[in-house]
Amino acid sequence: MGTLSEKSTGAAWGDLRRVPVWLAPALLTLAVTLTGLGSAQLWRDELATWSAATRSPHDLARLAGTIDAATGPYYLLMHGWTAIVGDSTIALRVPAVLAMTVAAGLLAVLGARLVDRRTGLFAGLLFAVLPGTSRYGQEARPYALATMLAVLATLLLVSALRRPSWARWAGYAAAVAALGLIHLIALTLLAAHALVVLLAWWRGPVAAGIAAPGDRSAERDRRVWRWVVAVVPVVLLVSPLLLKARTQRSRQLNWVDLARLDDLTALPGGVTQSSVVGGLLVGVAALGAARLGRRALLPVSAVLLPVLLLFAAGTVVALWVPRYLVFVVPFVCLLAGAALAAVAAPAALVVVVLAGLLGLPDQTALRRTHEWPRNAPVDYAGAARVIADGQRPGDAVVYSPRQSWLFLDLGVEYHLDDPPRDVLVTEDEVRRGDLWAAECPQPAQCLAGTTRVWLVISGRHAEPLAAVTGTKGDALRADFTVAQTWQFPGLTVALLTSRPDR
Repeated sequence: MGTLSEKSTGAAWGDLRRVPVWLAPALLTLAVTLTGLGSAQLWRDELATWSAATRSPHDLARLAGTIDAATGPYYLLMHGWTAIVGDSTIALRVPAVLAMTVAAGLLAVLGARLVDRRTGLFAGLLFAVLPGTSRYGQEARPYALATMLAVLATLLLVSALRRPSWARWAGYAAAVAALGLIHLIALTLLAAHALVVLLAWWRGPVAAGIAAPGDRSAERDRRVWRWVVAVVPVVLLVSPLLLKARTQRSRQLNWVDLARLDDLTALPGGVTQSSVVGGLLVGVAALGAARLGRRALLPVSAVLLPVLLLFAAGTVVALWVPRYLVFVVPFVCLLAGAALAAVAAPAALVVVVLAGLLGLPDQTALRRTHEWPRNAPVDYAGAARVIADGQRPGDAVVYSPRQSWLFLDLGVEYHLDDPPRDVLVTEDEVRRGDLWAAECPQPAQCLAGTTRVWLVISGRHAEPLAAVTGTKGDALRADFTVAQTWQFPGLTVALLTSRPDR
């Protein structure tokens, strides 16, 4: 006979079975990602999203033809979103919050479908408390949507393989198509799907790890061509994006180096946004994989194959960016959830709480800034506030450097209702179909007649004019003097006034 505490625990767990398995992970993820949602300023990548999302569909098509074609469908989606709810910091990030919330719920359902209810519940709860879930759930970029769609597509694949029907395969095809349009790299997940499909075709769902032994609800389907039929339209749909993105790689990823072996060891910390939590997660996931046996095939391959494929490609072409692989994190959590399901519920919850506590410093830091490293924020809002408070009619603004991934102009203009005239711009980024504006080739002529200039430069500089290079710096130094300087994290603002002898 069990003890009274064991009976109480069993009764409590039985009561929990009446609650949908997805509810607690989804609610916890929603609560965590909503906390401090607008605290950190939009960072450079989010500023690119804002710039693109506020353009017309025609201008978005031109942008995709110049740079960032792979993100074009996401920008179009955000264009529709911002047209409805606006472009405030919180409004821009809400789709990511919702996507991560749904991802947590779907992960719990997938874990329950593949293994058992406890596995799904603990996998979803663990996913909710990861710093990476907050990081990408609070960012106006496509990674949260890709994570959600990766879990959805995998869940629909399991459903289609266990109980085949054209409706289920059509749903799977739609999910994979959306995944490819949102994040091309996430299509590496199809390698894992293909492996499971082939095993299910050859030896059945049990051997493929998507059904438990003796599960009569799982049918063996030898019509593997159904998966091919579902995937071929996806390939045809995303191929134009892929081909266009290839031509833009050198410009889009000119800051990325070729992958090295030590990049693999840093990956868990990169995708979870915490080295300590990432190490803990991988260790527990390894125990879960050992416990699951053949049922670990799908989640293990969904983690390893995308990582290895991107790494192999990254050793030849500069493609290795850890955040591109955020969509594999739910499958690591699923494996970890299987390990936690093997112990008593209170002990498993202690591990979830421990993961949350270990990640608290990173959770706090990412709500201060989304920049990396965390101790190098860029205070666009502070610079904009100074300009707004001191601006006069006829003032101009100059940014240096202009062609920078910091997007100084976008960052400052985002926080200004009525920014000063960008005096050196000859063609703005919208007209160029680009993320950067074109500047006057002869700055001295373009500055003629201007008496006050707000100079915004990256970094902290005691002598702002000395930090501006090229003909732009020569023109500013020849005709202006520094009247006042303000320094902010990541940038400097100087008010320049024309020389008396000008």
